[in-house]
Amino acid sequence: MPIRKLSIVIPAYNEGRTIHLILDKIKQVQLLQNIEKEVIIINDCSKDDTEAAVLRYQASNPEISIEYHAHDHNKGKGAALHTGIQCATGDYLIIQDADLEYDPSEYNILLKPVLDGFADAVYGSRFMGGRPHRILFFWHSIGNQFLTFLSNMFTNLNLTDMETCYKLFKTKTVQSLKLCERRFGFEPEITAKISRVPQIRIYEVGISYYGRTYAEGKKINWKDGFRAIYCILKYNFWAK
Repeated sequence: MPIRKLSIVIPAYNEGRTIHLILDKIKQVQLLQNIEKEVIIINDCSKDDTEAAVLRYQASNPEISIEYHAHDHNKGKGAALHTGIQCATGDYLIIQDADLEYDPSEYNILLKPVLDGFADAVYGSRFMGGRPHRILFFWHSIGNQFLTFLSNMFTNLNLTDMETCYKLFKTKTVQSLKLCERRFGFEPEITAKISRVPQIRIYEVGISYYGRTYAEGKKINWKDGFRAIYCILKYNFWAK
């Protein structure tokens, strides 16, 4: 039986100080059924030493498959994800932020419904299950619930966390989508488009969340919330 592979797509912008920590966590993960790992890092024209940090890590950890790409100008998180998705060669693909808000040790939680033959896509929800969840930003949580509710109205899904970073797909399925959003509109766009894939089976599992404050490097803000509303309408209501 051929060895299967998980592509881990990491968009990075000004994460030079901490990116080695998330790579250490990925390195330590032993995936179910001896699935191999392929790490794809896209540096979205960082202004810090992100590139040097990645290249140092790559050189000192040759046992890990790390593919590095750099944008020559800042294009946005969504554009970085487009690059990573198209470069992926694994059977499965998961999105991983370069910060420490999500825990790679939980990859197997998302993989299991796919490996068991039940799912084609799995969302990791910060709002279900009994796993650790840092308490932060009341209005962010209200905004997230509203965006998820609005997205569900149009997709007819019953997700609890549409905006989650942790989304796992069969690679060929996500590569078949024509994705356009270059910044934080990526989440509602991919949810709208994946929901329309014929016979798609979408599952949701509970995950941990170790959120950052703005002082610690959090980047999303209220403007991105309004963009998300626009994208929910654009890729659902106006696309029909």
